[in-house]
Amino acid sequence: MARNTNVKADHNAPAITQILAQFVVNHPSKGWSDAVDEQAHRTFANWMGCAIGASRHETIESALRAVMVLKPAPQATVLGRSEKVDIANAALLNGISSHTFDFDDTHLKTIIHPAGPVASAVYALGELLGSTGREMIDAMVLGIEVSCRVGNCMYPDHYDRGWHITGTTGMLGSAAACSRLLKLSVEQTQMALGIAASQPVGLREQFGTMTKPFHPGGAAKAGLMSALMAKEGFTASKRALEAPRGLIQVISDKCDWSEITEGLGERWEAALNTYKPFACGIVIHPSIDGCVQLRDQHGVKPEQIEKVLLKVHPLVIELTGKKTPQKGLEGKFSVYHSCAVGFLFGKAGEHEYSDEVVQSAEVIAIRDRVEAVIDENMDEAAADVTVITKDGKTHHVLVEHSIGSLERPMTNDQLKAKFMDQAGAVIGQAAAEEAWTKAMQFGR
Repeated sequence: MARNTNVKADHNAPAITQILAQFVVNHPSKGWSDAVDEQAHRTFANWMGCAIGASRHETIESALRAVMVLKPAPQATVLGRSEKVDIANAALLNGISSHTFDFDDTHLKTIIHPAGPVASAVYALGELLGSTGREMIDAMVLGIEVSCRVGNCMYPDHYDRGWHITGTTGMLGSAAACSRLLKLSVEQTQMALGIAASQPVGLREQFGTMTKPFHPGGAAKAGLMSALMAKEGFTASKRALEAPRGLIQVISDKCDWSEITEGLGERWEAALNTYKPFACGIVIHPSIDGCVQLRDQHGVKPEQIEKVLLKVHPLVIELTGKKTPQKGLEGKFSVYHSCAVGFLFGKAGEHEYSDEVVQSAEVIAIRDRVEAVIDENMDEAAADVTVITKDGKTHHVLVEHSIGSLERPMTNDQLKAKFMDQAGAVIGQAAAEEAWTKAMQFGR
């Protein structure tokens, strides 16, 4: 069988790997505005709350049992638990737990959840090194910048192919952040990025299973190990990201290099981070928001509902079209279940995605009355929601931007309430209050 040797490639790409390495090493501490730094602390606190909140979930229990077979050295904290493990596996476990509830931060331009891979690696390595809070926040911001700019370069082509972009950019952000904490040289950081480039993690086929949250955890561990190996002289291609057979050109036809290079160090992707009010895929949020609005503003009660009609972007059905979820994790990928709990409970937190609620007859009765149709003209961030009641009345709302979006951001009070709801259930309200305060003041 003849081989295709005419693969389109850009042989004149800029030196992306070197450019990013120079940026990570040379950018000054807190070399951004107070507004960006505030967003960084919100990102860090949100990550911590999500990781603590899921720390007793069966996903983490399974992963921790597997890690303990290796008899790891007790170097770093597993958030929300008493056990300590080696730094690589702490990055893995905290990365998994931060994404288990699908409640973490989202860079809406790419649908990357940037803190999971980056903050998990930074926290583990920083704990071992005794890094200051400022050093860790600096490393996190720089790592997030690397992840999201590479994501910008490839999105949406790379994502549409079936890659989970959080994992396939997260190992680069983790490697960059850990290189900064280790105070590696430009050449060493270039090697760390190169080593990480051979470890993209994540397929969208895994959505709805425990392996989805493994992706940010695996990326955190891969990036951390890449930086440690580079520190010890391990080598990689100096063009591992941009070369014709390098990471970006191999896994995406879209390679917009300007998305990486333009304004690097001047405009910040961390400033564009958002936080979820609902514990599910971001594309469902407008639909839930619409259902909650109709419930609260028009007094629509679940028993009154005859039918719920949704008009949504095609990606909503592609990603969250599970009509009959059986488990909580599957419910997070069901726009039908999510709308049902929005009407029933007026919220969609982690409890609303428990196995018990997903299997509830009351929820299923509403879920079965939800109809979703694709509207090619609908924006990804929008949803058109209509409810028809049994007495023939119709109520309608068009949600152009959901709560939690850049246009309708969560306040610090709302973010704290989310943190307390998650962390308080695991470590108690007093300890959660202290953790929130420390996270928001970390490195200031």
